[in-house]
Amino acid sequence: MKPSEILKQPIVTEKVNKQTEKFNRYCFVVDKRANKLEIKKAVEEFYNVRVDDVNTSVVPGKAKSRMTKAGILSGRKPSYKKATITVAAGETIDLYAF
Repeated sequence: MKPSEILKQPIVTEKVNKQTEKFNRYCFVVDKRANKLEIKKAVEEFYNVRVDDVNTSVVPGKAKSRMTKAGILSGRKPSYKKATITVAAGETIDLYAF
Protein backbone atom coordinates (compact mmCIF):
# COMPACT_ATOMS: atom_id res chain seq x y z
CA MET A 1 0.00 0.00 0.00
CA LYS A 2 1.06 3.58 -0.61
CA PRO A 3 1.71 5.89 2.37
CA SER A 4 -1.31 8.00 1.40
CA GLU A 5 -3.51 4.87 1.60
CA ILE A 6 -2.16 3.85 5.02
CA LEU A 7 -2.34 7.28 6.72
CA LYS A 8 -5.90 8.54 6.42
CA GLN A 9 -5.87 11.63 8.66
CA PRO A 10 -4.17 13.03 11.75
CA ILE A 11 -6.07 13.19 15.03
CA VAL A 12 -5.90 16.69 16.52
CA THR A 13 -7.37 16.87 20.03
CA GLU A 14 -6.33 18.48 23.28
CA LYS A 15 -5.08 15.16 24.62
CA VAL A 16 -2.93 14.52 21.54
CA ASN A 17 -1.58 18.09 21.65
CA LYS A 18 -0.44 17.55 25.25
CA GLN A 19 1.25 14.27 24.26
CA THR A 20 2.94 16.03 21.36
CA GLU A 21 4.38 18.71 23.62
CA LYS A 22 5.39 16.38 26.43
CA PHE A 23 6.37 13.08 24.77
CA ASN A 24 6.76 13.95 21.05
CA ARG A 25 3.81 11.70 20.06
CA TYR A 26 1.36 12.09 17.19
CA CYS A 27 -1.88 10.19 16.45
CA PHE A 28 -3.26 9.17 13.07
CA VAL A 29 -6.30 7.31 11.77
CA VAL A 30 -4.83 4.50 9.69
CA ASP A 31 -6.08 1.74 7.44
CA LYS A 32 -7.34 -1.26 9.42
CA ARG A 33 -5.25 -3.69 7.37
CA ALA A 34 -1.95 -1.86 8.02
CA ASN A 35 0.50 -3.29 10.56
CA LYS A 36 3.03 -1.42 12.70
CA LEU A 37 5.91 -1.84 10.26
CA GLU A 38 3.88 -0.47 7.34
CA ILE A 39 2.67 2.47 9.47
CA LYS A 40 6.24 3.28 10.56
CA LYS A 41 7.50 3.18 6.96
CA ALA A 42 4.60 5.36 5.74
CA VAL A 43 5.18 8.06 8.39
CA GLU A 44 8.93 8.11 7.73
CA GLU A 45 8.39 8.47 3.96
CA PHE A 46 5.53 10.98 4.15
CA TYR A 47 6.91 13.34 6.82
CA ASN A 48 10.71 12.70 6.56
CA VAL A 49 11.16 11.98 10.28
CA ARG A 50 12.62 9.07 12.23
CA VAL A 51 10.00 7.02 14.11
CA ASP A 52 11.00 5.43 17.43
CA ASP A 53 7.79 3.62 18.37
CA VAL A 54 4.34 2.77 16.99
CA ASN A 55 1.36 1.82 19.16
CA THR A 56 -1.93 0.81 17.57
CA SER A 57 -5.47 0.27 18.79
CA VAL A 58 -8.81 -0.44 17.14
CA VAL A 59 -11.45 1.98 18.36
CA PRO A 60 -14.86 0.24 18.35
CA GLY A 61 -17.87 1.81 16.65
CA LYS A 62 -20.55 3.39 18.81
CA ALA A 63 -24.33 3.38 18.60
CA LYS A 64 -25.69 6.89 18.06
CA SER A 65 -29.24 8.22 18.00
CA ARG A 66 -30.78 11.63 17.53
CA MET A 67 -34.20 13.22 17.70
CA THR A 68 -35.68 14.64 14.50
CA LYS A 69 -39.13 15.77 13.35
CA ALA A 70 -39.68 12.30 11.91
CA GLY A 71 -38.80 10.61 15.24
CA ILE A 72 -35.70 8.95 16.60
CA LEU A 73 -33.02 8.04 14.08
CA SER A 74 -30.51 5.49 15.28
CA GLY A 75 -27.39 4.10 13.66
CA ARG A 76 -23.76 3.25 14.22
CA LYS A 77 -20.50 5.12 13.80
CA PRO A 78 -17.84 2.99 12.12
CA SER A 79 -14.85 1.57 13.97
CA TYR A 80 -11.35 2.69 13.01
CA LYS A 81 -7.71 1.94 13.74
CA LYS A 82 -5.66 4.54 15.59
CA ALA A 83 -1.86 4.69 15.57
CA THR A 84 0.17 6.63 18.13
CA ILE A 85 3.57 7.49 16.68
CA THR A 86 6.56 8.44 18.86
CA VAL A 87 9.03 10.52 16.85
CA ALA A 88 12.75 10.73 17.61
CA ALA A 89 13.91 13.50 19.94
CA GLY A 90 14.40 16.84 18.22
CA GLU A 91 12.14 16.04 15.25
CA THR A 92 8.62 17.32 14.69
CA ILE A 93 5.76 16.77 12.27
CA ASP A 94 4.01 19.91 10.99
CA LEU A 95 0.40 18.75 10.61
CA TYR A 96 -0.84 22.19 9.53
CA ALA A 97 1.50 22.66 6.56
CA PHE A 98 -0.49 20.51 4.08
